[in-house]
Amino acid sequence: MPETILVEREGRVAILTINRPDKMNALNDQVRNDMLEILGQIETDASVGVAVITGAGEKAFIAGADIGEFAGRTPFDQRHAMRSPRIFDVMASFPKPVIAMINGFCLGGGCELAMSCDIRIASDKARFGQPEINLGLIPGGGGTQRLPRLVGTGQAMRLILSGDMIPAAEAQSIGLVEMVVPAEELRAKTLELANKIAAKSPLTLKVAKEALRASERLSIEDGISYERDLFCLCFSSADKEEGVKAFLEKRPAQWTGR
Repeated sequence: MPETILVEREGRVAILTINRPDKMNALNDQVRNDMLEILGQIETDASVGVAVITGAGEKAFIAGADIGEFAGRTPFDQRHAMRSPRIFDVMASFPKPVIAMINGFCLGGGCELAMSCDIRIASDKARFGQPEINLGLIPGGGGTQRLPRLVGTGQAMRLILSGDMIPAAEAQSIGLVEMVVPAEELRAKTLELANKIAAKSPLTLKVAKEALRASERLSIEDGISYERDLFCLCFSSADKEEGVKAFLEKRPAQWTGR
């Protein structure tokens, strides 16, 4: 495994730690490429049910992009650097659940990566923001699109146009994160939820996530129709038969992912 990303396993949960604590875990090209490689491995690994993303050290989840890479770049250079596949989009469309375990500063590209995850759990010491405006830039990892979908246009305007940072409690109050826990409990609480999710049918998790993500792009009428189709599709799976049988027999289900 590359040194920029540390990979741990706890049961069916893979914990991916961006390992640049001396740079506040800033995203550079190497980190992005290494993360893409590891996600590709996890996607095809049937023993992994959930991925957790975090940053090394106690100061930062990801403090943003590595600004040093911006110096001297032309628009053509930057467009090449932002070619697909992009880590933000791969994370958002990843077929398995992804949880951001936010242990500190979550800024710029780091906030955008967290928003690409399915669930965000933050330490009470974490701080959030999109400070690109202070560099004469705008968010470039999906922030202008994902942030208003999470917190509403007004709050997104406030954060992106001011470049201000907000504490974890405020981030939760506006809908940017789902849970805030004491820093010393962050790992335990995150893994508690991750393991609970990983114990479900992997096939059904994939279908449920697809239905939920569809709500971001479909009208309510089209979304409900799509949900109905996916619900009926579940009736073709062995896991649906096992789940119903286990419920009726009052025992835990034994999922096969088929």
